[in-house]
Amino acid sequence: MQIISKKIIGQAAGTTTVRLELSAPQIAAKALPGQFVVLMVIKEGERIPLTIVDADAKRGTITLIFQELGLTTKLLGKLSEGESVFSLVGPLGHATEIIRYGRVVLVGGGVGIAEIYPVAKAFKKAGNSVTVVIGARTKELLILEQELRAASDELLIATDDGSYGRKGFTTDVLKELLEKYRDDEGILVYAVGPIPMMQRVSDITRSFNVRTIVSLNALMVDGTGMCGCCRVTVGGETKFSCVDGPEFDGHLVDWQELTKRNQAYKEQEAHICKLLLNKQNG
Repeated sequence: MQIISKKIIGQAAGTTTVRLELSAPQIAAKALPGQFVVLMVIKEGERIPLTIVDADAKRGTITLIFQELGLTTKLLGKLSEGESVFSLVGPLGHATEIIRYGRVVLVGGGVGIAEIYPVAKAFKKAGNSVTVVIGARTKELLILEQELRAASDELLIATDDGSYGRKGFTTDVLKELLEKYRDDEGILVYAVGPIPMMQRVSDITRSFNVRTIVSLNALMVDGTGMCGCCRVTVGGETKFSCVDGPEFDGHLVDWQELTKRNQAYKEQEAHICKLLLNKQNG
């Protein structure tokens, strides 16, 4: 669980995006696109899920990408090459079903760009025509552009402030693409990013009757189905993102419930963060 390499790959407006390569031979040997790990930085800390962006079975390493937003990701960002995380469990979750649809459009927003990368490679390898749409608030926060160009037939970029690519949102680009491909059969849309973005993607694709898969960022504590924190309603049934997902049919997700649940523990999170900061500061 030692950090083999560390690189800052995006930085702007107080937001830092970091790529870590960690030694994890057992996980690297089995990891598939769409799966994740649950990581603890320190013994007293919380568990957080992070998507496996890449895995190298020969070297025995996995790659994780994250933004330094909360206390745990900031603690993770402070670690240096050669240091180790306290614990790492995985691979968890169902792998993405990789089949030949014909045309696949992948939409990534923010750090969700990292999560669509392994999926894009797999869909391309399976013989699909792959279009990738990525977006961020500003150019400095866009990540993996060159990697995604190599993994796709077409890469389209949007930034909120217009600093790179077109000004606007990934969902604007998606709508135009679906208008363009309206008569095509066998289209799949796959989206990862902030909840409002994934909900908007699902609303748009529903109007075009296009199958849509979303990878949910529901709250997780245990990551193995024991705690129940990542409950989400899909098609009227209760599912657990960690063991039933993290991927679900975007047209069946109860987005309002998911949004509320992801905000349920803000007070507790603030309290725990305060305790851990006090402990870290002695």
